[in-house]
Amino acid sequence: MKLILNNETKWRLPVAWMSALAAAARHTLAAERLDGAKQSGLLPNTLEISVTLVDNAAIHELNREFRGVDRPTDVLSFPQYQPGEAVMPYSSLGDIVISLPRMAEQAEEFGHSQQREFCFLFVHGLLHLLGYDHEVSAEEEKLHFGRQERILAEIGVNR
Repeated sequence: MKLILNNETKWRLPVAWMSALAAAARHTLAAERLDGAKQSGLLPNTLEISVTLVDNAAIHELNREFRGVDRPTDVLSFPQYQPGEAVMPYSSLGDIVISLPRMAEQAEEFGHSQQREFCFLFVHGLLHLLGYDHEVSAEEEKLHFGRQERILAEIGVNR
């Protein structure tokens, strides 16, 4: 697995955050391989995932353009595969865009560390790339949020 990080902000990320991000990606993909992923077939070890860090203005523009929602958000995902579609080796699983200012606001609002919120948003976005969609139904929402909480707990990123 290859993570490509594009930081379009002036924020400097602590090295520990990058290690936690890589661990979250490895653990999420491994869990999906073991538990019967939403994607059909096996998830190759050679996947690429792009993560772009932006400000609120940039994510607002993307949210308006791609979702028709005229406000900033915390994370957006752009999957390269449809749910159930076989994932090809040496391909991009998709793109995750995270608003760092929104991440910081939410960390303070929820009373946990920025690293925890950063990892939470990344795992949330990664699960979207894997076919999870909490906006489909209450059952799917429970599955999506339960899975991300379990993954974060398993890698030691707690509230």
